[in-house]
Amino acid sequence: MNLDQYLPVLLFILVGIAVGIIPQVIGYVLGPNRPDPAKNSPYECGFEAFDDARMKFDVRYYLMAILFILFDLEIAFLVPWAVALKDVGVVGFWEVMIFLVILILGFVYMWKKGALDWE
Repeated sequence: MNLDQYLPVLLFILVGIAVGIIPQVIGYVLGPNRPDPAKNSPYECGFEAFDDARMKFDVRYYLMAILFILFDLEIAFLVPWAVALKDVGVVGFWEVMIFLVILILGFVYMWKKGALDWE
């Protein structure tokens, strides 16, 4: 078994660990450490916490987050398609147009249902 093949992998792992740890150690050693009550206080939107941290959020918050992720990922599919537009040809173009129509129909449906309203 020849271990010379694993040397680049070992070096890659060691460099990755060093790049992740060394800046943190340098910041800890060289950085100022002057705590005061304002730095040690909990931060929540610029004012003191007024409720338990385990309070329930409104379902609309999660719905909005899921919708954002959904549309963000669907738009992310368009980037590789735009790069390879010459390679996919007319068939690939129309397939993406069908995809966009379905995406727009879903968006209009959610809009009409009031899923995007934040009352």
